[in-house]
Amino acid sequence: MENAFRTQIPSKFFALPRRIARLGQLAYNLWWTWNPEAQRLFTRIDPILWERVYHNPVRFLRQVAKARLKTMTSDLNYLEFYDRIFKAFDEYMQPRNTWMSRSHSEDRHHLIAYFSSEFGLHEALPIYAGGLGVLSGDHIKSASDLGLPLVAIGFLYTQGYFFQHITEDGWQEARNVILQFEDLPVLPVLDDEGKPATVSVNLPEREVHARLWEVHVGRTPLYLLDTNIEINSPPDRELTARLYSSDLDLRISQEIILGIGGVRALRMLGYNPAVWHMNEGHSAFMALERCREMVEGGRSFEESVQLVKTSTVFTTHTPVPAGNDEFPLWLIDRYFWNYWPQLKLEREAFIDIARHAKPWGDMFSMPILAFKLAEGRNAVAKRHGEVSRAMWNFVWPDKAEADVPITHVTNGVHTGTWMARRLRLLFNRYLGDDWIERVDDPDVWQNIERAPDDELWAVRLHLKRKLIAYMRERIRDLWIVGGVHPVQVVAGGVMLNPYALTIGFARRFATYKRASLILRDVERLFNIVNRPDRPVQIIFAGKSHPNDEPGKLLIQEVYRVVKKAENGGRLVFLEDYDMNLGHYLTQGVDVWLNTPRPPNEASGTSGMKAALNGALNFSILDGWWPEGYNGSNGWTIGTGEVFSDPWQQDESDAKSLYDTLENEIIPLYYDRSADDLPGEWIGRMKESMRTLIPQFSMHRMVKEYTERLYYPQNSGDTQWLEEIRR
Repeated sequence: MENAFRTQIPSKFFALPRRIARLGQLAYNLWWTWNPEAQRLFTRIDPILWERVYHNPVRFLRQVAKARLKTMTSDLNYLEFYDRIFKAFDEYMQPRNTWMSRSHSEDRHHLIAYFSSEFGLHEALPIYAGGLGVLSGDHIKSASDLGLPLVAIGFLYTQGYFFQHITEDGWQEARNVILQFEDLPVLPVLDDEGKPATVSVNLPEREVHARLWEVHVGRTPLYLLDTNIEINSPPDRELTARLYSSDLDLRISQEIILGIGGVRALRMLGYNPAVWHMNEGHSAFMALERCREMVEGGRSFEESVQLVKTSTVFTTHTPVPAGNDEFPLWLIDRYFWNYWPQLKLEREAFIDIARHAKPWGDMFSMPILAFKLAEGRNAVAKRHGEVSRAMWNFVWPDKAEADVPITHVTNGVHTGTWMARRLRLLFNRYLGDDWIERVDDPDVWQNIERAPDDELWAVRLHLKRKLIAYMRERIRDLWIVGGVHPVQVVAGGVMLNPYALTIGFARRFATYKRASLILRDVERLFNIVNRPDRPVQIIFAGKSHPNDEPGKLLIQEVYRVVKKAENGGRLVFLEDYDMNLGHYLTQGVDVWLNTPRPPNEASGTSGMKAALNGALNFSILDGWWPEGYNGSNGWTIGTGEVFSDPWQQDESDAKSLYDTLENEIIPLYYDRSADDLPGEWIGRMKESMRTLIPQFSMHRMVKEYTERLYYPQNSGDTQWLEEIRR
């Protein structure tokens, strides 16, 4: 940082033996989360403790026995491994060249600011709710890998997201736990006097302060805002307690802190970004704050808007109304009556920036605010781009739907984070030494045919056994603690067969995701899963928002079918879905099931993660799948037709699901050669990985953002940048 602010690893880690003292440094850089060999530096010291602290190296180093650490300093094999990992870490942190420096040398110093309300980086840092957060986390990891000059802003939630418990009757209970920040891989930002760095924003009749924390994500700094400090009133200390409250006052307060406070934090830290990226509309007040800065500097509001638009990117993530924040005008009046004069605007002109006329009255729409103050606008899949242009056409009433200025950049997933270690080792042997750096290059994946079928299948079986062993240990732990009904033990997966066809369905339990579609004809389903010669297992997992009663009822509906004895223990529901469980599921299942009611799926990334590990997708033609499916790399549910009648849609899709499962998927999986290999299935796996891994790589996605949205002016004309900086 080019300023007086700093972070410092707590002195307690200086008690580590000198020979392995850098373990403390590694604990505070999340580079280890996408480098499996680096994680083994901790597991080799004490694998049981590593599991007990839920893969959190900060807690691990605080709790590990000093005698055990001393022993490791005499283990020559461990020390050689330690030196090799830190050599790789040092080379990564101080690279001689990166994709950015090679391909965009003229832009390598033009900083990008990336705002998101959640970041899913690892289960040890539970400040994410689901797909949006994990996408944000993957984005900044790839930015680090590719060498993008990027800084990120978000929240450090005091209680994170909730922990889920499913009662015997299938009802979701939310359990909140206060996070101990000293146990997390986050560092306080301190000023030159060693005091916590803070920024402030004005809320009705008061000033609220937010403390800054930093997370090192490889080479990318992530700054997190936290209002739980003594100077704030007790209610204001709770403003950053939890994600996605349904309380409108709390929600708008959070978004003011993120957008306006986030800009002020970057200014205080000395950053002067050339590009500003709003990942979803939660941070759209950021663009208003930048306009305010320019107006304060002597520009007109209209001039400021044009300059802000030139340097701003907005990504919209959902066509579902509940995912697009809007506030009633009386609330805007309450929070912004003293802000619009700073923009030299009257009230009506301010409201007009984001006015959304509804039958029940006008609303102030965060997506509309973002659309109007960003020149780069994108959806997250080709199909979602089409839906978004239709959905937001009214913002540009003079344009035809096809001409609405919303493009698309299809989502991707971060290979290092989501691919199983055993599979990476296999690919190291057959794809070339540099395949992980070229993961988005389709030519690399032409070499997948070099991997022998038996070796690839052996890895797949290993990953499935690992998943089922993990599930059994989870339910064993719950059984030991007590309070678990025997039926819940069965529902937790103790009866699963590691060699049976296994289907995974894991995601947020919103009603449009249709988790119960496969249960539409329960009798037929039970006949399918219980064939002695061709059994099928289905694993469900996912959370519903604590205030989403229909979503919780959907979980209950699924759980009650899971508990039925007639399914023979082959239907399972796993509670408390998070990134750790997500790794096991996307790596261990054979088929990834996706059943959203079209056209409500913006993109979806869990199926991409499953494909990354050799699982085959079985999905509705919505979100990313229309771009990925080629007829030979998975299966579709339905034909892509959208019915106006939801009942008709569900009936048609359920019939297609059952027919394809019975007549294509199950026979293909159990069709074995003399050496017990499902040759045609493995061929389809290879086709899936060959076509989907490079196309839906986060590296491809970030490169596309860079070339199409971050630096579209990289023709050499930098006048736009200098104008913004002035």
